[in-house]
Amino acid sequence: MNGTTQPGRAVRRAALALAAATPLLAACGSADPTLYSLAPTQGSAVGQAPAVVEVRTPGVPPALDRDHIVGQQANYSLTTLSGASWSEPLPQMIGDTLTSDLQQRLPGSSIFAQNNATSMPAKAFVELDVTQFARDASGEVRLSGTLSVHRAGDPEQGTAQPFSLATSSGSGTTAMVAGLSQLLGQVADSAAQRLRALPAEETTARHAR
Repeated sequence: MNGTTQPGRAVRRAALALAAATPLLAACGSADPTLYSLAPTQGSAVGQAPAVVEVRTPGVPPALDRDHIVGQQANYSLTTLSGASWSEPLPQMIGDTLTSDLQQRLPGSSIFAQNNATSMPAKAFVELDVTQFARDASGEVRLSGTLSVHRAGDPEQGTAQPFSLATSSGSGTTAMVAGLSQLLGQVADSAAQRLRALPAEETTARHAR
């Protein structure tokens, strides 16, 4: 009799242990990820630029705009960071950060991000397309893409120029996000200089006619 009941008791004990562990396993699997945000970086004011500038929502490929942050983009592959996510959609966050960077560099101009409410028509546009936004094969943080700056009504002045920027950083996700923020500040430096170099509005108007 005891020989037949002992295995049954063991099975019941195992089942009870599994039932008790299941909520703990579910809790571990559903843990909220750590959210990361880009931050504006300081730069030098560059002087006169168009009075009103719109930063178009950057183009970001779906491969980079994912639930988890892409930690490495190299050798024909992407590696995501488990438990790490952007705090908002990546195109919007890049656009908002670039807008803040330009506001600091062009204090005499009104800079706003696309779709932000404003009653002022833009006099110039900044357009960014991102192709790389992660660490590369060497471990450096890299931001690559194309940048276009042009007067309103004169897109020919804004031929997209490719760029590839890199910086060394410490290990970890926070260091990578800080590096990406610094590189985006360099993009803002370039955009600010190009905005300042745009032809006068009167010249652009005559060219359009």
